[in-house]
Amino acid sequence: MLAAERGAARNTLLAYDRDLLDFSAFAGSRGEGAATASAATLRGYMAGLGALGLKPRTAARRLSALRQFHRFLLREGVRADDPTGLLDSPKAGATLPKFLSEAEVDAMLAAAIRLPDRQGIVAHTALEILYATGLRITELLSLPRGALSSDAEMIMVKGKGGKERMVPLSDQAKDAARTLTELSDKRVRWLFPGRDPARPLTRQTFFLLLKHVADEAGIDPARVSPHVLRHSFASHLLARGADLRSLQMLLGHSDISTVQIYTHVLAERLRKLVEAHHPLAKVG
Repeated sequence: MLAAERGAARNTLLAYDRDLLDFSAFAGSRGEGAATASAATLRGYMAGLGALGLKPRTAARRLSALRQFHRFLLREGVRADDPTGLLDSPKAGATLPKFLSEAEVDAMLAAAIRLPDRQGIVAHTALEILYATGLRITELLSLPRGALSSDAEMIMVKGKGGKERMVPLSDQAKDAARTLTELSDKRVRWLFPGRDPARPLTRQTFFLLLKHVADEAGIDPARVSPHVLRHSFASHLLARGADLRSLQMLLGHSDISTVQIYTHVLAERLRKLVEAHHPLAKVG
């Protein structure tokens, strides 16, 4: 159902699979099945996650998997009730998104160019596109070979749940992609082909490349990931005047509340605005 009806990404399917298998094992230890587990068993399972030291965000994802599973069972008539409706969501503390400064992004781009041969071109092209568009890593590696080869100012990207959105392109990203495609076999389907040209570059290989670029740029590799670049894209746009609604569209989020994690940037921008323009700001 998740794959066919909701178009859930492969990583989402794998995560839900792991979560439901874990719950199934717990229910089995109590002599119950995953599809017939009692509300008490569900409460015991969620309570046990905290005792195991799981982060609230991880526990919340497992609860989401259980809720969707039981709603499915209810719709299909397998169960007559949904015991997850009485479960409380784990309380996660507010966390600020991690992002690089504009100078650090510039250093990453410069370091990528210094890498030898094709490796440098691949790294530089990927960084230009990630920082110019805010794409998720899966969206980036799924780009077809000719995605940025035209004179179009926008590209269509298929994101989570199969939802499509239009993303604007920078001249730098298009130029970098053009350089990369000129070095590729025209029969290759992907903009970023893997060792097997029939498949795109793997996430793991790209992560290693990104860490190498960070090291070359003098930045702690632990601070850098594709998602950090996505956060950097969003944070820098807001800092330069973009609004949350536009950012929601660019990032491909269905709910504006998802992008409200970036309000720390807005707060800082407003503080500077008051300091610069309020008549009493410079008093004393």
